[in-house]
This record gives sequence, C-alpha cells and structure tokens, in this order.
Amino acid sequence: MSHPWLDEVYEYVQERCLWQFFSRAWDRKENIDGTLAATAALLAGETPKKETPMERLFYADASILAGDLRSRFPDFATTQPAEIRSLFTELNERVTEITITKSRNRELEQKLY
Repeated sequence: MSHPWLDEVYEYVQERCLWQFFSRAWDRKENIDGTLAATAALLAGETPKKETPMERLFYADASILAGDLRSRFPDFATTQPAEIRSLFTELNERVTEITITKSRNRELEQKLY
C-alpha cells in the first residue's frame, strides 16, 4: 500500500524539480538518490551529509524541497522518521521508474557523451 501523500509529493517533484532530468541515466539516478535521501533526512529531523561537493549540492536542492513540502504538508512536522523514509523510498522508486526505466529518451544511455 502506498503512502497517502505519495501522489501529491510525486506530482510536486515532477513539476518543480529539474535535478531529476539530467542528460544521462547515471546522472539522473545519482541526483534522484542524493536529493531525495537528503530531503528525507531533513524532514525526519536528521542532518544530511555535507562533506563532498556533491553532498552539498544534494543538500542545497533538498533544503528547498523540504521547505516547500513542509509548507504544503504541515503534517510532516508530526510524522515519524520511519514513515518519512518509507514515503521517500516509494517516491524514489516512482521517479526512477518514470524518468529512467520507462524513459524513451535513448540519449540517456549514450556512451560517447
């Protein structure tokens, strides 16, 4: 059973978050994983890693996304961290499926780029 907010959170990410549309599949996956993990950590009251330049990039995108989601879904303030992680696991799977796995953009797999 999917989380009750999954559809709404997914729609928001699809409309607003450009990091999921990088030009190569590996780059998309790296950004989806990193940004959603950092966002889940922030919403769960944890501190995401910020040691490398990529971790700081994910943190910057996640900070904006987490703030927007808190505004749209005030219940995040009282949601248990395990439930937040579960929601973001489902969200990651859905975003990955749509933007990578089922994408018809063959350029995503171009090796000569």
